[in-house]
Amino acid sequence: MRYLRLGPGDRLPVLGQGTWHMGERGRDREAEVEALRAGLDLGLTLIDTAEMYGDGGAEEVVAEAIAGRRDETFLVSKVLPHNASLRGTIEACERSLRRLGTDRLDLYLLHWRGGHPLAETLRALERLRADGKIRHFGVSNFDREDLRETWRTPCGEQVVTDQVLYNLTRRGPEFDLLPWCRERGVAVMAYSPIEQGRLLRDRVLAEVAERHGATPAQIAIAWVLHQPGVCAIPKAATREHVEQNAAALEVRLTQEDLSALDTRFPPPTRPEPLEVL
Repeated sequence: MRYLRLGPGDRLPVLGQGTWHMGERGRDREAEVEALRAGLDLGLTLIDTAEMYGDGGAEEVVAEAIAGRRDETFLVSKVLPHNASLRGTIEACERSLRRLGTDRLDLYLLHWRGGHPLAETLRALERLRADGKIRHFGVSNFDREDLRETWRTPCGEQVVTDQVLYNLTRRGPEFDLLPWCRERGVAVMAYSPIEQGRLLRDRVLAEVAERHGATPAQIAIAWVLHQPGVCAIPKAATREHVEQNAAALEVRLTQEDLSALDTRFPPPTRPEPLEVL
């Protein structure tokens, strides 16, 4: 496993496990738990979830998967914008902790901006950290201007990560968001690195994969991991899928690969609105 620096004396794995859409159907729970446990066995100790996913169901799946293994897990969850008042953030965090069966989160994110003042949410996050309920806090779906405003707000410079949609077909963050974050040591977490599977049918991606004896998904993940200061959190619902994701860490893209992918998926040449799914 490779790591990104996350504040003084801490680090963030560059590859983890997402849980979006987990916990929505009871019949899938056993397979979802098994997949997350398989990921832990392979060193994918970063697990990302949120109170929104399955109305808390994903957090309950995670709780079962990490039972007895909490100390080896880097656990991330998120607060919904409509809960992100001073009191609401604290209460939402406590509900997540109960569902996750733990006394702390390693990272807690504001899922996206909403109606509550940013300063109020940040004050709540700082209080949670001071109380030992969370170790770090950050944001999600913030563009560069959102982050600039955040850093002008009290406690804003304590934000350690921004989780955004970033993959070969969604390269907008490269123009301004990624450079801004790198300059300030803010880690970028890329969700949907294979565009929810839609990238897997691309001919150029398949050609690069064939050169490496890899799958298109592994190439798409390896491309994200090639970007400095970026980690990826692909979801995998089966053991086989988790094993394939983990193997992406071994892929080393050549300049020929990168040039072919740039031609097929051109980098941005001007600022673009931050995309979301």
